[in-house]
Amino acid sequence: MHLQQTKQKAIDLRKRGYSYSYITQFVPVSKSTLSDWLGKIPFLPNKHTIETIGKARAASGAKKHLMKLESLNKAKLQSEKDIGEISKRDLFMLGLAIYIGEGGKFNDITRVVNADPRIIRLSIKWFIEICGIRIEQIRIRLYLYPDNNELECVNYWSNFTEVPISQFHTSIIDRCVNKKENKKGKLPFGTAHMSIISLGDKNFGVNLHRLILAWIDKVLC
Repeated sequence: MHLQQTKQKAIDLRKRGYSYSYITQFVPVSKSTLSDWLGKIPFLPNKHTIETIGKARAASGAKKHLMKLESLNKAKLQSEKDIGEISKRDLFMLGLAIYIGEGGKFNDITRVVNADPRIIRLSIKWFIEICGIRIEQIRIRLYLYPDNNELECVNYWSNFTEVPISQFHTSIIDRCVNKKENKKGKLPFGTAHMSIISLGDKNFGVNLHRLILAWIDKVLC
């Protein structure tokens, strides 16, 4: 079953009032992944769930879930108030902070690695708006696991980042036999290694990498 179909099945079951334990019988992912997928969906236990885990426990779970949704909504409203509009200066520092944590520091390679597509998309925005690169200079290689559907993952990252599939390198599949079974579903779309190529312009090759490192030295001094 493709990942999007798997996720939709989990969502449908949750909306029908089933517990995570029940859903994992039909959706082969970890409960932490279910929590990411379903955490914002209102939960009203159905008859099966109540009979399985008990009325009091089901009611308690529903109440806790409602409290969680209220807390998440409050945090969202507060974040909008605190952050407001993001200026170009904000973007400069935010992108630099991401690079400090997730960017390549060696071998003159300008690269950001992350499993969160939002981080990669924001990094692309930073490279384009702050560093002046073009979308054509971006290359992405996915690091996947045997339970990932490679074509689905490539399409997902391409759609999310707006980087054409033609600019994706061949994916690397981690087939280590000692991977724990409970790791399945943890990285549904794998990890993206997004790098910048110069396309013949030295300002976006070694010089860009050294400039970024100089920015990092300045803020960390």
